[in-house]
Amino acid sequence: MPRIDDYINARNLAIEKLSQEPFAVILKRSGFESPDANTFRIPFLDRIYRVGFPRFEFEDMTEGKKEIPLQEQVLVLHYLSATEIPEATGNWVSYREIPGAAFYFGAFVKRAVEPLKKVFGQNLSGFSDAAVKLHATEIKNGDAAFEFKVLPAVPLQLILWKADDEFPAEANILFDSTIGQILSPEDVAWLAGMVVYRLMALAR
Repeated sequence: MPRIDDYINARNLAIEKLSQEPFAVILKRSGFESPDANTFRIPFLDRIYRVGFPRFEFEDMTEGKKEIPLQEQVLVLHYLSATEIPEATGNWVSYREIPGAAFYFGAFVKRAVEPLKKVFGQNLSGFSDAAVKLHATEIKNGDAAFEFKVLPAVPLQLILWKADDEFPAEANILFDSTIGQILSPEDVAWLAGMVVYRLMALAR
């Protein structure tokens, strides 16, 4: 598991890289909106972050402001740092199909798939209620499924099959086929986990 120092270093490296690019270039590439000439407005799940340029300091703009986890800051900064951010294609792939993801597959399952099954495998209504709070769109798949637009060019789908007398709950998480061009496999695993854990918090 990464240490806090690893996240701080990753954050600093991303900021160093981003600060050398023009604000307008990053803004256009990212798909975010800007309320002024040097600020990104970043919706992330159920929060809205204000991020200033060129220091990239995060501020939570939603009611009941909370501390912004370093992992979330690093993920957003890595998204902003992507050399190219193509539009989503609508072609969905599993985590294993992302180039280079095999090494992180175990962490992905532990961080995202297993908690999703454990918490919501027998609570589909709780899953649905929490997904709606994250502005997800219901889709037809499994016994319950939703599509989340976590970042402008990064959608993902969470799919659940409920447990019954014969079979345990099952879950799947799918990504647009462009995800590997935008985020590293490790970042994708963290992203999926962030969505699942935010759902778990909203379902309490």
